Amino acid sequence: MPRQNLVPKPIRNLFRLRISPTSLQFRLTLELVTLSAIGVSAVAFWAGWQMEQNLVTSHKQLLEYVAMRFPEQVEMYSEAKTVEVGLERTIDKLSTSGVSIWVQEPDGKILGKSSGINQPSPNLLNAFTQTAAPVKPTIVQFGDRYLVLCGNPLNVNGKLVGKVYLSQDVTSDRHQLTTGINRLIAIGILAIFLLTIAISQRIRKTLQPLGQMSQIASNVSADDLGAAQLELQQAPDEVLGLATAFNEMTVRLSGAWEQQRQFVGNVSHELRTPLSVVLGYLQSLLRRGDNLSTHQQHALETAIAETDRTIRMLQDLLDLARADSGNLHFRHSPVVLNTLIAEVVEMSQKVSKYPISVSTTSDDVVALADQDRLMQVLINLVDNAIKYSNSPIELILEQTADWAIVHVQDRGIGIALEHQNRIFERFYRAEGSSTRSRDGTGLGLAISKSLIEGMNGKITLRSKPNEGSIFTISLPIWKPSSVSNQ
Repeated sequence: MPRQNLVPKPIRNLFRLRISPTSLQFRLTLELVTLSAIGVSAVAFWAGWQMEQNLVTSHKQLLEYVAMRFPEQVEMYSEAKTVEVGLERTIDKLSTSGVSIWVQEPDGKILGKSSGINQPSPNLLNAFTQTAAPVKPTIVQFGDRYLVLCGNPLNVNGKLVGKVYLSQDVTSDRHQLTTGINRLIAIGILAIFLLTIAISQRIRKTLQPLGQMSQIASNVSADDLGAAQLELQQAPDEVLGLATAFNEMTVRLSGAWEQQRQFVGNVSHELRTPLSVVLGYLQSLLRRGDNLSTHQQHALETAIAETDRTIRMLQDLLDLARADSGNLHFRHSPVVLNTLIAEVVEMSQKVSKYPISVSTTSDDVVALADQDRLMQVLINLVDNAIKYSNSPIELILEQTADWAIVHVQDRGIGIALEHQNRIFERFYRAEGSSTRSRDGTGLGLAISKSLIEGMNGKITLRSKPNEGSIFTISLPIWKPSSVSNQ
């Protein structure tokens, strides 16, 4: 039989929840709990003080009443007999409810004292023979006991007889009061703990819409800006207003992004043709320029190289614009990756100073892909590895039940963790102060990602600075029924 968890769910959630000390939830919880703790502590302190005052007041009133009646009683009982007899009768009558009474002469002689259970102890008699007792009833600690004590001069018929002492043992009441105060403190601590849980849960629930907004904002990409909408039903008005503004902002950004893509596609298309004409004339001029000086030939070669680079960049932008608009068509067919990788390595080895090795399986790995687009991606990845690595490069081909996997591995400068999440963005290049300037437009990896995803695959990166990078392409395995489904 499974063991039942006896811890309440809100408490389990509280322990599982990791709250940052700088978060709004932590700050609000801390402030509200602090205010609640101050309020509960103030109530507990006042209640404890009030209980103590009630206890002390009741005993003080009793002693004050006895002290006020004592001389009258002595005078009344002394009319028929001696003062000593009047003292004895008065002490016997007033020694009730745990009140101890004793009378001392000025020289310290005891004229009378309570008997039985109310008889004062010898230590108490000796202690207050040498020290003055308070006139008003006051709580004093005597050893491990608590007493309400007072001492007043005793005048009978206008004559000073001595001093009368009244005491009452309130130790048991004091212990009950201490127990009650301790229970009150324990209840206050429990109340603060429960308030902490309740306040934390309530604040967390109230701030959930902000968490959803933060999650959507962090995960949203340019492709799904229009679909990134917050749907909040029971959020506070302030949060609902913020969510509405957020939704309107994403709609505007989506429209602006779409206009930008159309603009880039149109400009790329319009500029590619005249630049191709310019490139053709420059190449023709260079071939027929027998009478050109060395400087002029070098200038023409530079112009041709830069024009060709600009045309390639425009072609990349045009491919991205087509991919964004869904107009980039793929011809899916079975592709033997063993053969394709060998061709890529053969072409790339001509421009690489370091060897490019291949590790493949003994059997042919056939993927469902567009062969020309896939070769473009592989060449781009290998070219990046050549530019950013001064060491051998390795291509590794693997196969699982559903995927054909190609790793392009180098031992180069690597990519820092903060750049890895953005490495597939357009025009983004992870260049730091310690990294040499590299040629390129920053579009190669963005195009590679678009092409691989267009072939129903995925591309990922693993990298560590100064140890190298591994780009991994995963493509679906070709199955006889796959072509007919495309």
